[in-house]
Amino acid sequence: MFLTKNSRVFVPRSIHDRYKSTLTKSSKIKPVINLAYVSYQTTESENETSKDSQHTPLIMIHGIFGSKGNYHSLCKRFHESTRPKKLVFAVDLRNHGDSTHLPRNSYDDLVLDIVNFIYTMRLEKVAVIGHDMGGRVGMLVALKYPDLVDKLIVTDVSPISTSNNFKAIPDVLRALKHLYLPKNLPPIQAKALVTNHLVRVMKEKGLMTFVLTNLVQSTDGSYTWRFNLRALLENFDGLASFPHLHNVNFQKPVLFIGGGKSDYIQKSDYPKILKLFPKAQLKYIEGAGHWVHSEKPNEFLKLTLDFLNRASSA
Repeated sequence: MFLTKNSRVFVPRSIHDRYKSTLTKSSKIKPVINLAYVSYQTTESENETSKDSQHTPLIMIHGIFGSKGNYHSLCKRFHESTRPKKLVFAVDLRNHGDSTHLPRNSYDDLVLDIVNFIYTMRLEKVAVIGHDMGGRVGMLVALKYPDLVDKLIVTDVSPISTSNNFKAIPDVLRALKHLYLPKNLPPIQAKALVTNHLVRVMKEKGLMTFVLTNLVQSTDGSYTWRFNLRALLENFDGLASFPHLHNVNFQKPVLFIGGGKSDYIQKSDYPKILKLFPKAQLKYIEGAGHWVHSEKPNEFLKLTLDFLNRASSA
């Protein structure tokens, strides 16, 4: 297996005229960006994909404060264990990781960026795994552009209800906005300062870990964040709940995975989820919180690989 970063991967070419038209029109109003990404592939998987368009690549979409690097180990396992081996991409959403920082950060923007990625990479259709905010982006891509998505896995986020923990994220962003980190402060001390500053407003330990992975020291000794703090704060009202959609549903296989100790997917949401995703399954991994894939990776891999390796018609 080899990993590529932000390089063109040649897979079956198709002409998505209507998506190209959508992107062209949208880019005149709101900029669509080329997302930073890494891909996991082998010569075997590339050749297999070129011979059979049913061997759909997999796109991993992180949640708020996340990045493509969060999924490195999982992406390798997905590539090695899917049958046939899938070409796997992990992307950085706008205002996260290595992707462009822009003032806009609505769900419409995030969805069009993913559609642009699919179009730019000339992918026929894809399987999508999204966590948290990335799960909502994946759901919206499937609902709005169903021809582009073959299977969808949504990790610990609901299109119906929103966890109070997610609603509290603006408190975290405001706290970071008013945090001063002196130049040339050793990284270990800088992280301790951030932790002490956030402990009053942050209840989830997992979220603290993700925030700290975004702290970067520049060559001049100053500190900055990989995510666009201002854009996330100013756009958060539009991210707090799933957009209302009318007369749409996604008629292909969908797997929702919730953490047994998480409140992000309520069991009472399931009947309403089925109205949007009639073929959806809902499974919980006991003992896992919101970061299901990192807290219980083996259980998460078993559920997701069983789902991905199952024939779509099943």
